[in-house]
Amino acid sequence: MSFSQQLANAAATHEIGRQLGAQLAAGAILLLEGDLGAGKTSLVQGIGTGLGISETIDSPTFTLINEYDDGRVPLYHLDLYRLEPAEVTGLNLDSYWEGIETEPGIVAIEWAERLPYLPQDYLRIKLTHDAAGGRKLVIEAIGQIAVPTLTR
Repeated sequence: MSFSQQLANAAATHEIGRQLGAQLAAGAILLLEGDLGAGKTSLVQGIGTGLGISETIDSPTFTLINEYDDGRVPLYHLDLYRLEPAEVTGLNLDSYWEGIETEPGIVAIEWAERLPYLPQDYLRIKLTHDAAGGRKLVIEAIGQIAVPTLTR
């Protein structure tokens, strides 16, 4: 199952994220792919809004992982931009989606194409620039997870 939509701007990207955040359950894993500036962080900021997170959500490019626990469920926001796949292996990121050391929440991983291993069930979210200056969003369900119902 998949969903695709043209997004005119960052506000539209944020709104789709808000809808996702309002519907996703703890344990959802979002693997975000896309070029620089394609809207990955804007989407995660919208997810935080949908979860009711009051903190400012910033890209964890240098910290690698930001944890937000004041929403409906925790949000774990990871950014692998600065890492090579071999460096990711030692981080044991699967502990986030397996709930081994953290409370089950939503795991959103930017630059997920750098993951050398994948969870069994996840939403692959790809954001790309379009010719009109907007963005194209494609969400694909992998495994036993459904794409939430999103309004266009």
